[in-house]
Amino acid sequence: MTTIVLVRKNNEVVVAGDGQVSMGNTVVKSTASKVRQIEKRDVVAGFAGSTADALTLFERLEGKLEKHAGNLSRAAVELAKDWRTDKYLRRLEALMAVGDKNNSYIISGTGDVLEPEGDVIGIGSGGNYALAAGKVLMDTNMSAEEVAKKSIKVASEICVFTNDNIKVEKISFKSFNWSSSSIDDSSINPMSKGSSLLFHPLIKSDPFKPAAARAPGIDLLEL
Repeated sequence: MTTIVLVRKNNEVVVAGDGQVSMGNTVVKSTASKVRQIEKRDVVAGFAGSTADALTLFERLEGKLEKHAGNLSRAAVELAKDWRTDKYLRRLEALMAVGDKNNSYIISGTGDVLEPEGDVIGIGSGGNYALAAGKVLMDTNMSAEEVAKKSIKVASEICVFTNDNIKVEKISFKSFNWSSSSIDDSSINPMSKGSSLLFHPLIKSDPFKPAAARAPGIDLLEL
């Protein structure tokens, strides 16, 4: 088992996971990477469950994203449908937490695609511990990556199937403020007082003078 947490905060989406791989009651590996990023689609994903099953599902998700032009919502639904109906995929035991700049989802092997409330997702054996810690830390000044790492750290101190060898993948994006105060009218209205078009070097006469007062033989250029 494992612990995966996905955090969305301040224009960043971060997925973090521990590195422990267990076989029964034995720790087989402590430095496994259970998080991945599809760079050209700006999607991050983390997996809980069998490592081989998780990698297979990630490859399937990548294929669905390519097929649906990076639409994560559509790709997640299509993957869940295949997971539910395909005889081979039905045997794969894993959970996935995936996110892009717009949405975050949990995809399960039972065909469920869940969009949890809030900006923190936790899955795996220590998922609930990480989720609880993450929700508390969201109210602090910590960054998304710091919240994710600390949440895994907390879970590792409680869950015996989770360690503190943390792997992280993240994507960043910009938000745009379309408030009216940020728009310069002079760049839109060529006849406004501050417009550079008003006194264009090709215009030889004052557009606000009556036609009779302009220099003879010079016409105004059409803007």
